Amino acid sequence: MRIYIAAPLFSAAEREYNSKLGCMLERLGHEVFLPQRECSGSREEIFRCCLSGIESSELVVAVLEGSACDDGTAFEVGYAYALGKPIFGLRTDFRNVGEHGGAVNLMLASACRCIARDEDSLFAMIGGIEDAEEAEG
Repeated sequence: MRIYIAAPLFSAAEREYNSKLGCMLERLGHEVFLPQRECSGSREEIFRCCLSGIESSELVVAVLEGSACDDGTAFEVGYAYALGKPIFGLRTDFRNVGEHGGAVNLMLASACRCIARDEDSLFAMIGGIEDAEEAEG
């Protein structure tokens, strides 16, 4: 399965975590589109590359950490949702920050099929969608 990772990538720690998550998914047999690795060039080239990555992916994993979701990640979730892509959130941050006391903003939470609290739960959820697709096929 081709998976797009939507995540903040502005600090060394964020980029390192994204790479780690991408490698974990690749070890499970998935093809991963990681913008920090795949996209470069001008702002317009990076923007178009990210859109193309979402369009060509079968599923989006959105890293939803922090007191507010990264703006770029929120856009990527919205775009993927508009395209009908399944979106799985990942939030290891235990703080509740959403306007209704949830883990994330209501719009982001509603766009995600589910929000995992750790990587193992995320991988199990992704495995569940693969099993369902195999049963249908």
